[in-house]
Amino acid sequence: MTDAVANNLRQVGQRIAVVAQASGRDASDITLIAVSKGQVEQRLDDALAAGQLVFGENRVQEAQSHWTARRAARRDLELHLIGPLQTNKVRDAVELFDVIQTVDRPKLVDRLVAAFDKIGTARDCFVQINTGEESQKAGIWPDAADDFIAYCRSAGMPVVGLMCIPPLDEAPAPHFALLRTIAERNEIAGLSMGMSADFEMAITLGATHVRVGTGVFGARQVGYGAPA
Repeated sequence: MTDAVANNLRQVGQRIAVVAQASGRDASDITLIAVSKGQVEQRLDDALAAGQLVFGENRVQEAQSHWTARRAARRDLELHLIGPLQTNKVRDAVELFDVIQTVDRPKLVDRLVAAFDKIGTARDCFVQINTGEESQKAGIWPDAADDFIAYCRSAGMPVVGLMCIPPLDEAPAPHFALLRTIAERNEIAGLSMGMSADFEMAITLGATHVRVGTGVFGARQVGYGAPA
């Protein structure tokens, strides 16, 4: 085990605690999701050895490579899918992940609920809101969010939270505030928002889950876009 990942986890945890206290919140109510996409195996083992148990992945196939064996050995792991989910990957996703954070269309809702029924248990789900209304990005647009959340609930999906990824070229705070507003009027408690560069701002605006990748693991070893 190397010390870098453990030190990063310690520092991120301290930053979460400081911001939570300043915001009048309990740090234990904020879940750190260590985003392990694009990372080498040793760094994952280092994070586990340091006590981190909640991880996020963008792609089902990569997550299977990272976590299938580790999950068999460590039943206390909690895995979040934080990347777009294709309907043909639903069965694999439901078998591996505990939480699906990127629910964003009726067809996916129907496939997920059918998969839950087949295995006899549901997975917690977050609805992804495209707060920036970016055509190249997944997620329900804000003005359609209420109707879509109602559809999810009517289909029997357990919607426990909302998730967003603000545009890279815009200040994140208005997007976090918008997500919180949508959650409040739909009586949804979970808010997955904030990444390595802005998770502290997200906490001040109510984040219950922050997704931190490079801030925990360092630079990715596999090509991806902007850092989490």
